[in-house]
Amino acid sequence: MHSIKNEELREYVEVAVFKYAKENKIKSTEIKYLVERIYNSFRGYDVLQPLIDDKTITEIMINNHKEIFIERYGSTTQVDIQFESQQKLEDIIQSIVSKVDRVVNESSPIVDARLQDGSRVNVVLPPIALKGPVITIRKFPEKPLTIDDLIAYDTITQEVAEFLEKLVVAKYNIFIGGGTGSGKTTFLNVLSNFIPQDERIITIEDSAELQIKNVPNLVSLETRNANTEGKGEITIRELIKTSLRMRPDRIIVGEVRGGEALDMLQAMNTGHDGSLSTGHANSVKDMLSRLETMVLNGANLPVEVIRKQISSAIDIMIHLTRLRDNSRKVVAISEIIGVENGEVILNPLYEFVEEGEEDGKVIGSLKATGNQLKNKSKIQLAGVSVEVEETRG
Repeated sequence: MHSIKNEELREYVEVAVFKYAKENKIKSTEIKYLVERIYNSFRGYDVLQPLIDDKTITEIMINNHKEIFIERYGSTTQVDIQFESQQKLEDIIQSIVSKVDRVVNESSPIVDARLQDGSRVNVVLPPIALKGPVITIRKFPEKPLTIDDLIAYDTITQEVAEFLEKLVVAKYNIFIGGGTGSGKTTFLNVLSNFIPQDERIITIEDSAELQIKNVPNLVSLETRNANTEGKGEITIRELIKTSLRMRPDRIIVGEVRGGEALDMLQAMNTGHDGSLSTGHANSVKDMLSRLETMVLNGANLPVEVIRKQISSAIDIMIHLTRLRDNSRKVVAISEIIGVENGEVILNPLYEFVEEGEEDGKVIGSLKATGNQLKNKSKIQLAGVSVEVEETRG
């Protein structure tokens, strides 16, 4: 079947379905459904295909072949769709992972992959998943969101957007923290598009998601899982180390989860100013604690040394949260200004102030704390005309 072109296959399917419909007096609406269903079982992802094609769906959660949930406009609902069997779902999984050179089976039952459109896919197979194969698909918009979109969605204010753009141009090292689904990757992508066009960027990710459009000198690197013999794994740590030999102006690490945090901090500390990364945490302070723990995973260093590494590597911490109304907001921007009595000292610049709730929607905005940016050396070196007066009280 794969030797037949898509158009030819669709014609074959249509002829067969029309013939069947004529003999069995099937309605025209059902004919269209049957054509799509049969075609997708050969070339698409079977019953998943319409959900993948639906631009309003942001997440697809398959708990087993009979249970499929979707996220649309921030709320999760179950859909009245199921695979005809567990085997069919497993076939789809193998089709997805094989296209990106990944392996998933009983001996290696967890894998991260992506679809051709860039959507992120996580798969967990039995016996780890008790009810059957589990797939979670995080979809991304065809057109990556811009800073103007984030302003329109009230994720950030115009004033703060302009402030952050100047910091990116002036090569401040920025770390973005947030919980699951808070929009870290989207925000990292938006900030990355502020990078001047004449710079060389290396992006490092577990599964390539960043869509940097305005930088021509761009190299994208992606990790690789071990093969069935347990060989051939390429980790984020290895990619960060090799990226330093590729003459980057900046390094962008999609997300740090473990010992690679140390390599990222060292890269930021050794002349790769303007680097960006993200991590999973519930607040700016929590993100600092998690970074310490991650570095300890990579090296047995005293905590004081780790804190000095963090404070000299990272200039700005940004925190995003998904609020109870499902809106995603930047809720804190802080500057790291050093270590005092063994503790990392933060200078909060902006904080989200909640002003109430209206029709289930959280009312509030990012407000300046009144504190000024202390480290202005990079701004002055870059010749960026900014007095950080935006921080109005």
